[in-house]
Amino acid sequence: MSDSRQDQTNSDRGEQGKKKLNPLQVVSSIFAAGLGVQSSKNRERDFKQGKLGVFIAAGIVFTLLFIGGVFTVVQLVLKSAGE
Repeated sequence: MSDSRQDQTNSDRGEQGKKKLNPLQVVSSIFAAGLGVQSSKNRERDFKQGKLGVFIAAGIVFTLLFIGGVFTVVQLVLKSAGE
């Protein structure tokens, strides 16, 4: 009985390793990694299931949005400080 459970667990892991990441998982992984709070479990999942090109593109978009957001906040603060 234990062997059948182990076989089922192994087959579940094999199926999980073949699944593609959905867009929400990619975005959350990029966001967490960009902020430095990515868990080891999710990092391993990303390497096993994700595609390099998708993560590179999403990382570039995240970086540009982050820089744009910081730039906008700085401009607003400088503008309000000048008045």
